[in-house]
Amino acid sequence: MKKTWQLQEAKNKLSQVMDAAVDGYPQVITRRGVETAVLLSYEDYRRLSAPSTTLAEFFRASPLVGVDLELRRDTSPSRRPPAL
Repeated sequence: MKKTWQLQEAKNKLSQVMDAAVDGYPQVITRRGVETAVLLSYEDYRRLSAPSTTLAEFFRASPLVGVDLELRRDTSPSRRPPAL
């Protein structure tokens, strides 16, 4: 079950806090009464931080698919040469 810990208590019982997180229960840590951090199992972290689609799928879903874009490069000089 999710539990909220004050920072000092979480420090004193770090092993217990980690065991609960590894068992799949996120542990909320507060500092001065404000929820500041969440301890998750590494498995949960990887699942949450993994991209939901591949880059190829992202581009295939783009609203610009099929739009004919003009992709010519401007070949003009970027600045004038200094006057002599």
